[in-house]
Amino acid sequence: MNQAMQGKPSRLVRVALFAAAISLLSACATSAHRSPLAKWVPSKNYSERNPQIVVIHYTTEESAEKSLHTLRTRNNGGPVGVQYLVGRDGKIYQLVKDNKAAWHAGGGRWGAMSNLNASSIGIELDNSGYDAFPDVQIEALVALLGDICKRNHIPRRSVIGHEDLAPGRKIDPGALFPWKRLYDAGFGIWPDAAAGDPPSGFDGWLAMEALGYNVADREGALRSFRHHFRGIQSEGIEFEPEDLKILYALTKPPAYVPNPHESVSEPDRRQQAEPQPDSPAPPALQTPSPQAPPVPATPARE
Repeated sequence: MNQAMQGKPSRLVRVALFAAAISLLSACATSAHRSPLAKWVPSKNYSERNPQIVVIHYTTEESAEKSLHTLRTRNNGGPVGVQYLVGRDGKIYQLVKDNKAAWHAGGGRWGAMSNLNASSIGIELDNSGYDAFPDVQIEALVALLGDICKRNHIPRRSVIGHEDLAPGRKIDPGALFPWKRLYDAGFGIWPDAAAGDPPSGFDGWLAMEALGYNVADREGALRSFRHHFRGIQSEGIEFEPEDLKILYALTKPPAYVPNPHESVSEPDRRQQAEPQPDSPAPPALQTPSPQAPPVPATPARE
């Protein structure tokens, strides 16, 4: 063999190595939008988008198998899709890549986000809507949320229910869903029991809007809020004291924490940190005068 050729890979070997590198890079790009925890069961019901929030649903189907069929075809309202389905047994299925917009949210709004299909990842839970969620299913959901939020850089607090973004139109995941358990695992939001009672002039509807709820249908919004934070069924548009206490805890401005690098004297720091007596509610949550009349409820859920 020519000594000049010794120690140098042949052209065929170089081509093979290049192809392997391309394949590896391609696999890494794909895995960024697919969960390693889920079985890949692709659906064509999606379009492109950027995820910023996670939306939890329940299926109302009899089994995960039936849900998989519906989520890959259509229901009586047309094509419907979702990124993930979690079975009662804890098995996770992925139907649409995280960087695609599955058709799961429909009309609705959360805060400034109005096109939730384009800005959210949807997770369906195999549940009739009337049953408790099995521990193994919630454990799988928690693991999946950790994976989704980490890979997509979604804040762990940005996890809501379908009914939160579409109050009056949707009721899932319902009053039986364990939001407190999810919060204890590090996802979503939950009121601080030590926040205390709301001050005089605190406006519950403005607080609801500050959280993200659309309160055009006040009865629907309050029903969804109570499902989420109290786990109860309700009707009507009148706040109960517990509702207002929870809303205050969720929207109360955080206490001042002095920055050790600030050039502020110790007395000034103490004055900033100490609450002042008879402090009014934050301006954004003051009661407007006069109070707007209740808006008539929209038609019931389709």
